[in-house]
Amino acid sequence: MALLKTIIIIGLVYFGLKFLFRILAPYFLKYLAKKIAKRFGVDASHMFNAQDNSSVKKPPSKNKPPSRKINSKEDDGDYIDYEEID
Repeated sequence: MALLKTIIIIGLVYFGLKFLFRILAPYFLKYLAKKIAKRFGVDASHMFNAQDNSSVKKPPSKNKPPSRKINSKEDDGDYIDYEEID
């Protein structure tokens, strides 16, 4: 009986901590990102503001391969209907 009680307590603690970390992880990661950005002297206030996307610029893609359009109507050759020979 004591073994079963111990297993249930361990399971409840495990799932409780798992649930708690899932809720608190985004806030903790934001805190760490701001702290690291402050350490490197970067203004991180715009990183977490979802409404201000104009200040975040994407770097230009230098090695982007040219896009090819595949035409499904291209002639892939003649269709040959084969018959089985017994």
